[in-house]
Amino acid sequence: MPQTPTPRPQRIALVAFPGIRAFDVSVITEVWDSDRTLRGVPPFELRRTAAEPDTPVPLRGGLTLTPDRPLTWIDDLTPTDLVVVPGIEDPYADLPAPVLDALRRAHTAGVPVASLCAGAFVLARAGLLDGRRAVTHWHLAGTLAALHPAVQVQPDALFVEDTGVWTSAGTAAGIDLCLHLIRTAHGAEAAATVARSMVTAPFRTGTQAQFIEHPTPRADRDADALAAVRAHALAHLADPHTVASLAAVAGMSPRSFARHFQATTGTTPLHWLITQRVAAAQKLLERTDHPLPEVARRAGFGSEVTMRQHFASHLGTSPRDYRNAFRHPGRGTPTDQG
Repeated sequence: MPQTPTPRPQRIALVAFPGIRAFDVSVITEVWDSDRTLRGVPPFELRRTAAEPDTPVPLRGGLTLTPDRPLTWIDDLTPTDLVVVPGIEDPYADLPAPVLDALRRAHTAGVPVASLCAGAFVLARAGLLDGRRAVTHWHLAGTLAALHPAVQVQPDALFVEDTGVWTSAGTAAGIDLCLHLIRTAHGAEAAATVARSMVTAPFRTGTQAQFIEHPTPRADRDADALAAVRAHALAHLADPHTVASLAAVAGMSPRSFARHFQATTGTTPLHWLITQRVAAAQKLLERTDHPLPEVARRAGFGSEVTMRQHFASHLGTSPRDYRNAFRHPGRGTPTDQG
């Protein structure tokens, strides 16, 4: 009886050159260079490509990266494979022409190209972001827009995709993008398994606006008078909340409350509340066997339909599929008695 041929592993090319960030290299390596096939994750073939494969690439902190393939290895990739560019330390630095040429060829061939953090400057220098939406670390967003005015810089997204080109915000958002790329190519369960092995969340809600530095009054920074309101909302997520009702808890007018809340958190009260409810529903789906309507009620969505809509917009999946991704074969799911 003929054997079914083993599918070829997805090939991932890490593009290496002087000036790339060691953290991003480590993230890419941890995601795609660890064998998790016994846990149901498809095999990957990660290669570290460089213009001079026999020359170690220096990284900050006294580290070096040893390439194992020339840049021409990228030319053999297909649209099911992937090219990933780590972030760079200096967005103004000169970039090797062979790297830029290799990225252009890959994109022309239909191979997905992704960058982490300030790696967006590399894609922009290669012309891959002209006329496309892109994101980078919030601190560098203005610089990217100034140096490359043809790029549609998104100021607060964690990661974005535009016609096969992916970019991510700073540092931890690179992990978000890598997990999303696995989810896109291999499904939510594979991404969740990788996330669990890295002890990180498979989905991170919100945008990088919550991390942007906002000048606020010293009293707000020191005391954060709104902390009690957020604690109250979290303790009573199942209750209906409005800006007016939360403002009443704070002893403020709704308008003043909304302004102070956005200055403190970087987001609106209702967007923050929805984000917290999505996070609460995620925990309930992971840890309990409650029916979906009960999960929706406990998280404060009111109805399963509303919860499903917010899961689709925040996480790109449904509550049912999210729960299925966290089912461990051969292990029951504990039921929350609270």
